[in-house]
Amino acid sequence: MTGIATGSFVEASKAGELGIHSLDTFVLQVPSLKQAQIFFVSFGLDVREEGSALTLRTFGNDHVWANVVEGPRRKMQHLSFGAYAEDLPRFKAHLEDLGIRLIDAPPGFESNGLWFVGHDGVLTEIKVALKTSPDQKAAAHFNSAPAGRRGSGLGHIELKQILPTRLAHCLIFTSDVHGAISYYEKVLGLRLSDHSGGNVAFMHGVHGSDHHLLALARSSGPGLHHCSWDVGSIDDIGRGALYMADKGYKRGWGVGRHTIGSNYFHYVQDPWGGFSEYSCDIDYIPKGYLWDARDFADEDGLAFWGPQPPADFVHNYEMDPDARLPA
Repeated sequence: MTGIATGSFVEASKAGELGIHSLDTFVLQVPSLKQAQIFFVSFGLDVREEGSALTLRTFGNDHVWANVVEGPRRKMQHLSFGAYAEDLPRFKAHLEDLGIRLIDAPPGFESNGLWFVGHDGVLTEIKVALKTSPDQKAAAHFNSAPAGRRGSGLGHIELKQILPTRLAHCLIFTSDVHGAISYYEKVLGLRLSDHSGGNVAFMHGVHGSDHHLLALARSSGPGLHHCSWDVGSIDDIGRGALYMADKGYKRGWGVGRHTIGSNYFHYVQDPWGGFSEYSCDIDYIPKGYLWDARDFADEDGLAFWGPQPPADFVHNYEMDPDARLPA
């Protein structure tokens, strides 16, 4: 694609690179399934007990966005990415050409896909799956009252549970952000959207996706920083934060708006130091579009506006399992 300007569309033949189309699911280990169930139910997800694990869905969509299993500490167990059926043989040949050894699926997981140990030792799967990343920018709503009417209702605060529509992305920790960018470009066909030096980076899919379906943050090793869930409005974000605080989950960050990706956000900290994010109105990168990836200054890497993040916002508790959460 040399010589083609960024910020433009390219012909389909030039945009047909091999690449995954979605972040299909993730698997998270936690010390207590009961605590996880209470947290994710409060967050607004359709949580089901299936065998010895929990599955996380969004209401009205039977796709399993995550599996939560019990173990001695919080740990991201693996990431699963979706690909088109016709691309799976190409991916197999591609991985073999790169010298990546394919392995069996972990016990208890049926798979039609390809398993391997990825960057930073993260167990990774590429599987045939329906595309769950959006094919167009997700709608966000702003309800403005006409003159002569109260826009916020009658003045009392009604606690309301907010129900996300889908998993938007995950941000994972890595010991080498630049190395991870190169790896996910080369192996999965993701593309860099934006980054802030070697501290954070954001990657999108070539078949059309949000500004990022996978994000990376610098740490001493791997881990899941947060899972992000799409909602319909900034009101939903604020009301979700209020509802979670009423349920006892008061630690987090928001409400604010990110500079990179442009989405409005509020993060809620789970009982083990990770976060779940309510998010809306994120930038969208269509299939075949050459996004102008930028390197943002450190001070712009987190938020366009909003409160200061908590001191432990980028602390990787998975690499520091004995650390205690601040009171």
